[in-house]
Amino acid sequence: MDLRLGATVPATDEERAAIASVLGPADTGWDGGQRTAADGHVAYGGRAARARRHLLITVLHAVQERIGWISPGAIDHIAERLTVPPAEAYGVASFYALFRTAPSPGAVVHVCDDLACQVNGAEELCERMTRRFGKEGSESAFDGAGVTWQRSPCLGQCDRGSAALIQRAGADPARVGLAPADPDQIWRSLTAPDEGAGRPHVSSSSSGTVSLLRRVGQVDPSSLGSYRAAGGYEMLRRAVGLGPQGVLREVKDAKLLGRGGAAFPTAIKWEAVAANPVQPHYVICNADESEPGTFKDRVLMESDPYALIEALTVMGYACEAAHGFIYIRGEYPLAEARLRHAVAQARALGFLGPDVMGKGFAFDIEVRRGAGAYIAGEETALINSLEGKRAEPRNKPPFPAQSGLFGKPTAVNNVETLLSVLEILRVGGPSFASVGTENSTGTRLFCLSGCVERPGLYEYDFGVTLGEVIDAAGGVRGGRPLQAVLLGGAAGSFVGPSALDMPLTFEAVRAAGTTLGSGVVLVLDDTVDVVALLRRITQFFRDESCGQCVPCRVGTVRQEELLARLASGTPRGSMATELALLDDIGSVARDASICGLGQTAISAVQSAVKLGLIGS
Repeated sequence: MDLRLGATVPATDEERAAIASVLGPADTGWDGGQRTAADGHVAYGGRAARARRHLLITVLHAVQERIGWISPGAIDHIAERLTVPPAEAYGVASFYALFRTAPSPGAVVHVCDDLACQVNGAEELCERMTRRFGKEGSESAFDGAGVTWQRSPCLGQCDRGSAALIQRAGADPARVGLAPADPDQIWRSLTAPDEGAGRPHVSSSSSGTVSLLRRVGQVDPSSLGSYRAAGGYEMLRRAVGLGPQGVLREVKDAKLLGRGGAAFPTAIKWEAVAANPVQPHYVICNADESEPGTFKDRVLMESDPYALIEALTVMGYACEAAHGFIYIRGEYPLAEARLRHAVAQARALGFLGPDVMGKGFAFDIEVRRGAGAYIAGEETALINSLEGKRAEPRNKPPFPAQSGLFGKPTAVNNVETLLSVLEILRVGGPSFASVGTENSTGTRLFCLSGCVERPGLYEYDFGVTLGEVIDAAGGVRGGRPLQAVLLGGAAGSFVGPSALDMPLTFEAVRAAGTTLGSGVVLVLDDTVDVVALLRRITQFFRDESCGQCVPCRVGTVRQEELLARLASGTPRGSMATELALLDDIGSVARDASICGLGQTAISAVQSAVKLGLIGS
């Protein structure tokens, strides 16, 4: 691709219209408009255009939704409008998996072949897709526009079996998530999109003191009135009554740890932002749950969107921030639509805006869509993505609380963590801390998938055992023997049947050498090919590494090559030599990678070796 301004084929009128739908019409020749004689003497708006750089990904979405792909001409015009180098704009467009920079049909179907779907017939679905639509990546006639399909990493529909995501471009674009999916259903949705998947299976078996799932299935996710009838916005009123310091005190008394995997104390993060004298402050909800096997945040956003809006408003109030962002993964079209509707309703009725509920503080929320990047779940990579950049992690320090979004103090938490704050305000910090254990307070959401009778989202007080959670989901499907359980997703580790009595708390799993991670509990019976599953994990990390640091960029490739040799029965030298190489790769990646992706990319494989699932 020629990355200089002046592509062979300039942006079409349709592409320019898509770009203008986000940025507005160009005013002068300096920002992509019609050039006049006056433009040769004076330039306007350069600084203002650069200040909108953060809209780059939003503009790329607009072009692809209208055209189906992002052409060199469109990239040139976007670069003019935002005054960024074309090479930089192309670098962003080519970084994200859901963007296409080569000619593409108007409809693309992403078929998940990741961990949970692989256990539940993904390969069979891919074979059926080949028979129906042709080879992966090929084009066939569809309504004059064409259709193609491709394999995809986890789509966050792990509780429903094989999943698919449809992207359809045009004047009336659509995105639909389907699960369970089949070629006939996909064909129907290509012609007449609907909302997609039905109601998830959820179960709250907590003590009742605290429950994040109390409103799921009980309130209408499209109605603010329904949410308020169920007690909605009472916790924000309580927060205002306590004041920012009072809210921080309750969160600290609750001993709330982040539910995204790192388990960092929430109060410390919020206090650091609130106390920072640099203004403005920002708060961000990390709704980019891309960990294979994870779907808890998707269920909460689809079923209880107003609760997230209220919780983020509380976070903004406590951190003295006037602006918040919800960064939601691009594979969640239904959740995104419901959140955008909820934000609009809340703003219209005064629950967001310059004077929230007439309480004298300003706060508003913007929903931003990701574009397919697992690494964007890392908080600094997410911040870069919000700024319109490649989702590459930053070196820390400085931490986001010191220099985050746009260089300002920023607090980032995920959906489950934020909804826990509403429960803290409802029962009080000390009462919340009395639930669970001393070091793991409150409840935890577990994503049960794989070979279980009733996959779904389950809530328990911390301290429930792994065996109890699996039994609540009906046990191993068909009564077959349990081979292993993957805890924490692709970045987690395997445990064997001997771990069924292990309490699911931060301290207990840490002592056992594993992790709760994002709450994944992927159950594998004795029929699952663990080596094939591990190969998919290594391929996932190879593809999802941002490539910024050598230990991760090279180490994930070497790990995948090693697993390929083991799977084919052609080890390089002895098995002991291969396993020693695996340990070396893991040690370097853990010690020298910039972020958690490289540091945990080898955890699942090494745990499988310890359990004797491979290499024995």
